[in-house]
Amino acid sequence: MSYSVTYTASRTLHFVGSSILLILPLLLLAGAVPLFAAQLPKHEPRVIVIGGDRDYPPYEFIDKDGQPNGYNVNITHAIAEVMGMKVEIRLGGWAEMRNALHNGTIDALEGMSWSEERTGQVDFSSPHAVINHAVFARKDSPSVTSLDDLAGRVVAVHRLGIMHDYLVKSGSRAELVLTDTPADAMRLVAAGKTEFAVVAIVPGMYLIRELKLTNLIPVVRNVATHRYCYAVDKGDAELLSRLNEGLAILKKTGQYEEIYNKWLGVLEPRPVDLITIAKYAAVVVVPLLLLLGVFALWSRTLHRQVALRTADLTKEIAERLHAEEELLLNQQQLVQADKMAALGILVSGVAHEINNPTGLILLEATTMKRFFTDAAKIMEHYYADNGDFTCGGLPYSRMREEIPRSLDKLQDAGKRIKRIVDDLKDFARQGEITCREIVDLNSIAQAAVRLVEPTIHKATSRFSVAYGENLPPFCGNAQRIEQVLVNLILNACQALSEAEGAIELETFCDIARTTITFRLLDEGSGIAPEHLARLTDPFFTTKRESGGTGLGLSVSAGIVKEHGGMLIFTSNPGSETVVTLTLPVYNKEQTR
Repeated sequence: MSYSVTYTASRTLHFVGSSILLILPLLLLAGAVPLFAAQLPKHEPRVIVIGGDRDYPPYEFIDKDGQPNGYNVNITHAIAEVMGMKVEIRLGGWAEMRNALHNGTIDALEGMSWSEERTGQVDFSSPHAVINHAVFARKDSPSVTSLDDLAGRVVAVHRLGIMHDYLVKSGSRAELVLTDTPADAMRLVAAGKTEFAVVAIVPGMYLIRELKLTNLIPVVRNVATHRYCYAVDKGDAELLSRLNEGLAILKKTGQYEEIYNKWLGVLEPRPVDLITIAKYAAVVVVPLLLLLGVFALWSRTLHRQVALRTADLTKEIAERLHAEEELLLNQQQLVQADKMAALGILVSGVAHEINNPTGLILLEATTMKRFFTDAAKIMEHYYADNGDFTCGGLPYSRMREEIPRSLDKLQDAGKRIKRIVDDLKDFARQGEITCREIVDLNSIAQAAVRLVEPTIHKATSRFSVAYGENLPPFCGNAQRIEQVLVNLILNACQALSEAEGAIELETFCDIARTTITFRLLDEGSGIAPEHLARLTDPFFTTKRESGGTGLGLSVSAGIVKEHGGMLIFTSNPGSETVVTLTLPVYNKEQTR
């Protein structure tokens, strides 16, 4: 993008205001206000290549449209505009960009922290920001109060960043894990792969918000403060002078403050500088107000109208997009609900057809057992008098032991079929919307295991259960909680790649007996850290190719929330995943 500068009446409002402030006293003293125009040369300015970090939000990053964006990018474009410079912004890996500056591929870095060591490699501009660094950790991490407390700890830090240099120079005894971006450092801490991360406070808070890393907090603030400047190759005084001049103009015209507040003001609010306000107020004189009053009022009115209209359009577009997303979500959920309703009808019909022959089997097995008991008395007398004889193609001496066992197995199998069918009918039956049943968690867990028992046996040879004794009940809807448990067990089975992987199920109550817990562990492939926060988002799935819809965990999370419980996922990728479901213990106040 290129820019040209001319001293004409069509220049921007900020340029007009600054020019009048500079020339008005001279024109008044001379007694005349001549008109003039000075045209700059027509030659195309040299393209200046400015580099930066592609993943250092909100200072500089590649946005969702693939374009450079952020505080540094906006500052660079603003300086180019006021200085008539033609710039090209390139964002890449931080180490790559530093090397590019040294080998001349780029002309400057738009954001680099100042240090004494770095001044021997590059020349720095006046600072356009001050960066404070902090130590981030999980909420359950041990307490630290300074960088010295990180000795012996595993700490993630941005490779070749200022804190990497700082920790190495200060002889830190922490075990450093170097990452390509600050975001990678924050993810490592959130996933439990490192204990701490040292990241600038503003990018750190921005990443917590954008990546939904809700288990992270800054445990030590302002462990180090550095000036944040443009950096040019050693000896490039011309470019450095132009950058400093452009930055000074932005601060005088107020554009710098607007850009700063847009990107950094929310995350790092600054107090109002009364001295600066007083200086600006002191330069406002009556003659200037008389000359520019009408023009300023007209311009402000136009700006306000444009801003209001832009805000209205932005709000309208956002509301429309939100409505379309909600409509699509509702449509897809209705389709899935209709499929589940049809499945319930099918299960009920099939269960009825299975129950009829199963009932006959149970009835006839009982009759056959009574018959054999009576007939065995006669056959025993015959056997005692005449010796062994053939019965059903086998010796009676063997059949008199096999027949009772076979009849018992037949009766047990019939009862098993009936129990499975009853569980299926209970699972498919539409329950009440309210959650006011007094329910036993162990009974629900046992029913869920029976429903998916064939899938469990197919998935693993190491399935174990440990039902807690004397668990207090909870108040809720048994069918809905059973639906959640079935979904969790099926997910655990699908996560296993081989039958040697274990699945462990247990239920227990906490010491205070305020909550009961269902815990499920599988030794499967695990869950990537970046996916953990999105597991319960509607239609998010990592099993799309195998038919996953992304609704199972979303619906399960909604059911658990209705019951006042929590659904928590923890995982070590490639090792194991643990799902913990906690529910509040029943008390009489819940049924009133």
